[in-house]
Amino acid sequence: MSSPAQSDNPKLRSLAEAVARRQELRAAGIQVVLTNGVFDLLHPGHLHYLEFAGKLGGALFVALNSDASVKQLKGPTRPIQGERERAAALARLPQVDTIVIFRELRLTAEIRALQPDAYGKAGDYTLETLDPGERAALQDAGARIEFMPFLPGHSTTKLIAERKASQGG
Repeated sequence: MSSPAQSDNPKLRSLAEAVARRQELRAAGIQVVLTNGVFDLLHPGHLHYLEFAGKLGGALFVALNSDASVKQLKGPTRPIQGERERAAALARLPQVDTIVIFRELRLTAEIRALQPDAYGKAGDYTLETLDPGERAALQDAGARIEFMPFLPGHSTTKLIAERKASQGG
C-alpha cells in the first residue's frame, strides 16, 4: 500500500507531514483549524460545516476516519466510499489545506501532535458530549473549540436509509 505522500492527492498527508505543514503555517503566523469526521458521501450538511470551519482560521486541517474506524463507529456496511475516495472529495474543496487519515476511534494523538489553534465540530455536539480525552488534548493545546451551526435534514445515514427505502430494500 502506498503512503499518503505517494498518492496523487497533494492535500493527503501522513501525520508527520501534517505536523511539518502545521509548523510552516505557525511560522508564517497562520492559524490552523482542525476538524474531523467520516465525510462519507459529501452532502450539503458537510459542505456547510466545512465552509464554516474554514473561516475559523487561515488553514483547515481535516482528520478523516480510516475505513476500519468507520466500520467500528457506523457498522459493517460503512463506509460507502473508501478513505482514499473520501480524501479525494475533500481535497477538491478550496478551504481544505491538509487531510490526515486517522486509524483510531479517537483523535487525541493527532490533536496532541498538530496543536491546532482552533477545533471545529458540528453543532450536534456540545462541550459535554465531546470525547473527554479529545477535549483535554484540545485544552492542553490551547485550542479554541467552536461548534458550528448544524444544517438539519442532512446526514449520510439518512441518505442511505432513504435510498434503500426507495429501492424497496
